[in-house]
Amino acid sequence: MAKKFQSIKGFYDVGPDRQRLWRFFEKEALKVLDQYSFEEIGLPIVEPTGLFIEGVGTHTDIVEKEMYSWQDKLNEDKLTLRPEGTAGCVRAVIENSLTYNGPIKLFYRGPMFRHENVQKGRQRQFHQLGVETFGIESSDADAEQIILLSRLFKNLGLSNIRLELNTIGDTEDRSLYRGSLINYFEGHKSELDEDSLRRLNENPLRILDSKNPSMQTLLNGAPRLVNFISDEVRTHFDLLCQTLKSNKIDYVINHRLVRGLDYYNRTVFEFVTNDLGSQGTIAGGGRYDYLVQNLGGSHTHACGFAIGIERIILLLELNASHQNKFNPEVYLVNLGSKARVLAFTIAEELRDLDVNTLLNIEGSSFKSQMKKADKSGAKIALIIGDNEVEMNEIQIKFLRKDSPQATISNNKVSLYIKENL
Repeated sequence: MAKKFQSIKGFYDVGPDRQRLWRFFEKEALKVLDQYSFEEIGLPIVEPTGLFIEGVGTHTDIVEKEMYSWQDKLNEDKLTLRPEGTAGCVRAVIENSLTYNGPIKLFYRGPMFRHENVQKGRQRQFHQLGVETFGIESSDADAEQIILLSRLFKNLGLSNIRLELNTIGDTEDRSLYRGSLINYFEGHKSELDEDSLRRLNENPLRILDSKNPSMQTLLNGAPRLVNFISDEVRTHFDLLCQTLKSNKIDYVINHRLVRGLDYYNRTVFEFVTNDLGSQGTIAGGGRYDYLVQNLGGSHTHACGFAIGIERIILLLELNASHQNKFNPEVYLVNLGSKARVLAFTIAEELRDLDVNTLLNIEGSSFKSQMKKADKSGAKIALIIGDNEVEMNEIQIKFLRKDSPQATISNNKVSLYIKENL
């Protein structure tokens, strides 16, 4: 007996029902991105390992314990399946001189890979839609991306989502804050968990992101970075908040929000929901004004975000109104060999008119086909038998409204359907 294989832990198939929601998300996302004039860029799944060590940060969880990395046996290159998209996008911008003619707004989509604990909303292969703006210093770039996200979530019909916002200052601000934070936690070492002790001298800001319930009182009493930021950074953040308010974007300021990657500065934000349990962040990002230069380019202001597509799909599955968005409009019931030939012709004529048409090709009974027509969610069933072929007629039955069954000649059926959908 042949061996049966299963997918790798954390790597999942996407079935047709979920794929329909995926396509709905992508359709709405692409429409919004076009409205804001972002251009798509395609990026490799495999990148040099050093790109993420230098770009994401040596002391991040991603680089320390989550990357899928290996050495190529053919040329000894050190390679990594991309764990996030920003570093690769920055690499592409530098390599292809994409900011040569001025600012540019890009987006990309595809799978990312992290070896982490698998749970609902957290996989080892997951998919992101990433959006990046290069070459704009003002907070208008930050505001545009947040407003874009708000519009997208509204278009998707999602609710129970809140925007959390913070500023983490520039490098000099964080250096001052880092010392104060280390001093504070040094005085409370006995209250820190193992992860926090490890991060204490390497990346103390990440301690603020801990979800350990026993540490929350300690974290709430920690010094706040907002008290260490420069006037320039404060003005940048205040202007962002003013723009969001003027566009009726609700937000809460979360002084403990720092994000998990080293390249961020100034603005950081997350869109969060309580409907997915512990994995409640569905989109997040911020400003990274030093990353392009750190990866070998010229100094370039930048900001961006990523959407966790699987988590969006989970939210869409909770919304019953999305469950039937991909039904056929017309179902073609056919009985007999002559009817089958005509049914194919009619189906193609309807598709030429951009009518979603499902043709029954199973050869089942009339009763069975009618049950399937009703179950499909189609609005109209076209019924063709060999008798109808001889008479040059087609029977039309409305499945979703109380209208009498009609008989239409073959050459008029396409126009009739288009007018009555």
